[in-house]
Amino acid sequence: MSPYATSWSDAVEIDLPLRGEWTAVNSPGSKIPSHGTDMLGQRYAFDFVRTHPSGKGMRFYKQSPARYLLLGAPLEDCFGWGQPIYAPLPGTVVAAVDGWPERDPVHLLRDIATVLKHGFTFDPDKTDLKAVVGNHIIIETEHGYAFFAHAQTGSVAVAAGDEVHMGQLIAKVGHSGNSTAPHLHFQLMDSPDLRVAQGIPCRFSEYETFREGVWHQVEGGVPLSEERIRKL
Repeated sequence: MSPYATSWSDAVEIDLPLRGEWTAVNSPGSKIPSHGTDMLGQRYAFDFVRTHPSGKGMRFYKQSPARYLLLGAPLEDCFGWGQPIYAPLPGTVVAAVDGWPERDPVHLLRDIATVLKHGFTFDPDKTDLKAVVGNHIIIETEHGYAFFAHAQTGSVAVAAGDEVHMGQLIAKVGHSGNSTAPHLHFQLMDSPDLRVAQGIPCRFSEYETFREGVWHQVEGGVPLSEERIRKL
């Protein structure tokens, strides 16, 4: 399936970087490349969004859908915004970028326009990557470089050179950069330079998945796109 793995059983096994219930909106478990491109090391990238506690649909905000479409949703009313992000394996921080602003409220048309603008104008050699990835962290590990994007402004809790342990709080979920909802974009890659990095496949050591009304334990799994998962 890649230069690094012939099946998911050969993928790097790591801890899930989130706690609680999440939806894997984009996942290499359903499509490779998961984001439609290999650019910026995204081949095996995941997007995790915290959706409505009812588990129905992809609603990530407290407002009614009509109110969201008309007025948007304040960041503080989005279920995933501000949720902790944890290091999924030990390593050394090689980049920790904070201070990039978030758009508040989250507004579908404005956020889609931002994503489309970057899609048409992005040049990896000229564009400030923060405009796309927002506040972000890169950790060098034994198995590659772990990359976390779109963090909450002011939440990055580590600095370049820091040694981190698995399970350590490193930032909070945000809405900075190319984002249409507060979420965590996570990937493992072979270089700290996004412009040349290639994705490395990974799987998660343990979590639960919600199927047919029941939570099922999963070990060494890769969630599918739109699959509801949790780790307590």
